[in-house]
Amino acid sequence: MNKAFFLTALLLALPAAGAESPRVIDFEEALRIALEQNGTLRQAENAAAISELGVSDARNVFVPDLRFSTSTSQSYGRNFSQTEGRIIDQSTRSASFGLNSGVTLFDGFRNTSNLASARLNEEASKFSLGRTRETVVFTVASNFLALIQQREQLGVQRDNLATAVALEEQIKTYVDAGARTVADLYQQQATVANSRLSLVQQERAAELAQVDLIQTLQLNPQGMYEFQSPAPESISISGKSMPTGTVTGTNLQTAPQFDLNALLTSALAQRADIAAERARVEASEFSIRAAKAGRWPSLSLSAGYNSGYSSSSPLSFDDQLDLRRGGSVGLSVSVPIFDRRNVRNATRRAELQALNSRIALENAEQAVSLQVRRAHLDYLAARQQFAAAEAQQRAAELALKYSQERYEAGASTLVELTQARTTHTQAVSSLVTARYNLLFQRTLIDYYIGNLDLDVLE
Repeated sequence: MNKAFFLTALLLALPAAGAESPRVIDFEEALRIALEQNGTLRQAENAAAISELGVSDARNVFVPDLRFSTSTSQSYGRNFSQTEGRIIDQSTRSASFGLNSGVTLFDGFRNTSNLASARLNEEASKFSLGRTRETVVFTVASNFLALIQQREQLGVQRDNLATAVALEEQIKTYVDAGARTVADLYQQQATVANSRLSLVQQERAAELAQVDLIQTLQLNPQGMYEFQSPAPESISISGKSMPTGTVTGTNLQTAPQFDLNALLTSALAQRADIAAERARVEASEFSIRAAKAGRWPSLSLSAGYNSGYSSSSPLSFDDQLDLRRGGSVGLSVSVPIFDRRNVRNATRRAELQALNSRIALENAEQAVSLQVRRAHLDYLAARQQFAAAEAQQRAAELALKYSQERYEAGASTLVELTQARTTHTQAVSSLVTARYNLLFQRTLIDYYIGNLDLDVLE
C-alpha cells in the first residue's frame, strides 16, 4: 500500500517538475527587449541604413570609376582589318581588351547638391529613428504603469473581499446570539458573492495588462512570463535637463505645475520628428539646386588603356598584345541647348516637393503644439483629480469607521454599513486610478515634448 502510494505521488509530481519556469522580466529588461524586437523600430533602423547608403552613393560620384572590358568577333570573307591595315580574304577571329576610367569634373553643382541632400535625408532618418525609439520606450513605460495599476486595484478588491468575509463571520456570530436577524446574514452573503465577482473581474484586467505587455514586447504568446512590478516612481524615462520640474518621491500631490509656453517651446526645439521634418525641408532645397544644374555645361575626364588580338596576324598572342597596346586621355564638354524642357519640369517638380516638405513641417509643428496643449490640460485635470480622490478617500474612511461603530452598537442597519463600505472601496479604487493617471500624464508630457531619456539602459 505504501509502495503504491509512493508511485502515485511520484507520477503526480513529474509534470510539475518538468514544467517550464516563467521568464522573469523587469522594467529595464522589458525596455531592452522592446528596443531589440519591436517591428516598427526595426523598420526605422532599416530606413536609416538605406539613407546611409544614399550618402555613400552620392559621395562615390566624385571618385573615378574603373572598368575592364573585352569583346570578341568572328569575320568571314573579304573584310578590312583595322589591326592589319589591309583587306583580307579569310575567316578571322579578333579580340580586344581594355581598362577605362572616367570622372565628372563639373556638372553645374549637381553632385554637390545631391550629396548635401543625401546627408540631410540621412539626418532626417536618424531623427525619425530616435523618435521611434522614444515611442517604444514610452509605450513600454505606459504598459508597466497600467500593469502596476491593475495589480494595485487587484489588491484593493482582495482587501475588500477579506473585509466582507470577516464581516460575514461577525454577523453570523450576531445572528447566533440573537442580536441580528438572519436577513442581515443573507444580505452580507450576497455582498461577499459580489465582492468575489469583482475580484475575478479585476484578476482578468490584470492578466489583460500582461497581455498588452507581451504584445508590445512581441514575445512568444505561448511562453510563460512573470513581470516584476517596480515602484511606480522608479519608472523614470524623463530627460536629465527638464526645465519645468519633475515628480520626485511618493507624494504625488506635490507634482509640479508646468508653464504651457515653456512646454511648447521645448517641444518645438527638442522633438526628433520636428527636427526630421526640418532636415527634409533643407534637403528639398538642395534638390531644387540639383535640378537646376541641368542648365549648366558639364565637364568630364576620361582615360583608357587598350590592346587587341587578331588571328590574321602571324604574331603570337603575347606579341600582339604588347605591340597593339595604347592609352588615351580625353576631356569632354557638354553644353545644353534644348532638352525638351526636362530641366524646367524637373525644377518645378523639385519646387513642389519642397513646398510639400514645408507644409509637412507646418502640419507637424501644429500637431505637436496641439498634443502638448492637450497633455498640459490633462495633466492639470489629473492633479485636481488626484487631490479630489485623496479627499474622497479620507472622508470615506471616516464614514466607514463611523458606520461600523454605529452598526456594532445597534444604532444603524446593515444597509447603511454596506453602503459606506462600498463607497470606501470605490474611493480607494478611484485614488489608485487618479494616482497612476497623474503619473501617466506626467510621462506623457515628457513624451510629447521629446524629453525622454534614451540612455536609461546604459
